[in-house]
Amino acid sequence: MSFEIRKQFLRRQAASLPRCHANFHAALAIQFVILPRVKRPFLIDTDTASDDAVALIMALRSPQIQVVAITTVAGNVDVHQATRNALYTAELCGSNVPVFAGAEQPLRRAHANASWFHGRDGLGDHGYPPPRRAPEKQSAVDAIIDSVESNPGLEMVTLAPLTNIALALEKKPGIAKKVNRCVVMGGAPCCEGNVTPAAEYNIWCDPEAARIVMRSGLPIELVGWHLCRGEAVLHPSDIQQVLSFATGLAKFAIECNSHAQAAFFKQSGEHGISLPDPVAMAVALDPSMVTSQSQHFVDVETESELTRGMTVVDRLNVAQDQRNRDVWSATLAAGQKAKVFWTIDNARWKQALYAALK
Repeated sequence: MSFEIRKQFLRRQAASLPRCHANFHAALAIQFVILPRVKRPFLIDTDTASDDAVALIMALRSPQIQVVAITTVAGNVDVHQATRNALYTAELCGSNVPVFAGAEQPLRRAHANASWFHGRDGLGDHGYPPPRRAPEKQSAVDAIIDSVESNPGLEMVTLAPLTNIALALEKKPGIAKKVNRCVVMGGAPCCEGNVTPAAEYNIWCDPEAARIVMRSGLPIELVGWHLCRGEAVLHPSDIQQVLSFATGLAKFAIECNSHAQAAFFKQSGEHGISLPDPVAMAVALDPSMVTSQSQHFVDVETESELTRGMTVVDRLNVAQDQRNRDVWSATLAAGQKAKVFWTIDNARWKQALYAALK
């Protein structure tokens, strides 16, 4: 029911009552209809590079949500550059959302960045000025815990290696049950990866952290790398449409992905810009965009170098069979299956992007 229809309905109801009651109910109705719609609280964890920046724009410009915190982590770039990029992007959106710096390296491995894809500064090396704001003094791990505990129904969106989330869970495991949704951009479920034949970068970068998160009991919704390919790619005509908006945000979104566009062509032979993090954000903002999904136990390979960071999806639901039960025991013990998204409405995803950049 629209705002106007609901208002008219309540006024008609009030008019049908005795006058003394009608005055009261009319006043109550007016108060009811002018109550602001409560925005959904989001926490975004990011290793802010070019596609992360576009995802942040989508979140910060959405009228449906309130971004209560942005936390940064080492991934595409080092954590200090990721923090700088997050602050700069927030400023472009006119937002004062607090930004908290987090882990400087994965849990048990050396940090391997993705400058080969995003450029040295993560934003295509265009020399953007430093942000005017500094990050908050509180650590990202403590900010995650505080945000979950002080925002009932919090939705978490992770666009990066899962180091910060794993550290927060190790410090306070109980937060897993207080998160409403945890949308994870990561993994290559049942398909090839983008950094090795087996693995997607965010999971590969810190597989131990990803395994902790997958086994934590968080209500995970997995948005794999496969969802940003094919028709989801911003093709040259889509890029021209974005530039035709002639806004600062539209120009920035295309410009900061220039290095990534060239890297994607070298990687895949496809012309265009692949945007995994904005696709994940579009799904986080509007889950109805998903056209096929299923729920499965998911684990992450941490021992093999050949398949390091592989997201192993129990797609045929055989993890509990006798022959697999021992290997899957820790994942089964958590008792929480992940939602794995297989396809989305690509036209709707692009419309969501365009709306944020106009």
